[in-house]
Amino acid sequence: MKIGSQEHRDAFCAHFMQTYIDYDPKTLPWPELDADGLRRLQAVPFWEEVFYTERRAGAIVAAFTETVSDPVLKEALALQGEEETRHANLIRVMIDRYGLDAPERPMENLGSDIETRFKDFGFGECLDSFLGFGLFKIAWQAEFLPRELLKIFETLMFEETRHIVFFINWMAYTEARRGWLARTVSPLTSLHYYLRALNRMAGLAHRGKQLNDGKNFAATQVGMFLDGFNFRRFLEDCYAENRRRMSVFEPELLRPSFLPQLAEVALKALRLWSVRAEVEPNTVSLPPLRGARIREKTDF
Repeated sequence: MKIGSQEHRDAFCAHFMQTYIDYDPKTLPWPELDADGLRRLQAVPFWEEVFYTERRAGAIVAAFTETVSDPVLKEALALQGEEETRHANLIRVMIDRYGLDAPERPMENLGSDIETRFKDFGFGECLDSFLGFGLFKIAWQAEFLPRELLKIFETLMFEETRHIVFFINWMAYTEARRGWLARTVSPLTSLHYYLRALNRMAGLAHRGKQLNDGKNFAATQVGMFLDGFNFRRFLEDCYAENRRRMSVFEPELLRPSFLPQLAEVALKALRLWSVRAEVEPNTVSLPPLRGARIREKTDF
């Protein structure tokens, strides 16, 4: 299938429409939480940010949809906007049901360059989800929250994965239509937008620190349920879960490749470092040759 062709457009848009799940957040099987489960949920410091992010996502996608003239793309984008808004409604239902501290913040001005804002949002969602896959797996294994509640979030994770696959294919389709020859999104383009996403994530961490009594936002959310957390385990879970979740989609559709490839390189380096660290302590030091001059350790 040629990237940028009408066949490509029809394939990724049709797949997105066909994998839609119909549900009402208010009628989901919300579990009754015991005192410990409720305390854990209420102690999570980022529900206000999650609620705002989902509301903002719905506004961005809806605004971008209005600028698109292609009827096939427009229909698929409109559905994504509805799903993003439904995510915000789901978080709102959870906030009200469990008494979470998450006030509704005023929506920011989206600006006039809505296509760039949509691309920023799309790559940001790729980054957030790649990291979120690993966190969700660890939270599931640790039973940080009741499984009934985590199953509701599993539906959101599936929808976010759909959004990412749709976005990457839309991005590649758009670049190809504008003359780019690559079969996937340009690595330089990906790097550009991922760096912008990291910058926004740093701003999010700073805001979270201010909202959370001066504590580090990222460390707080991780430390709450990751006993014995280490970076290599986290990265392995992100990589493995990303591969598992992406495998359920049609094989001819593109997937995000930049972050998985970066993670694969990092994991190989970490494994090599681990092997080296295990070997070095067991190295036998031979005595110097008789008469040899022993040099002091110097820096090179």
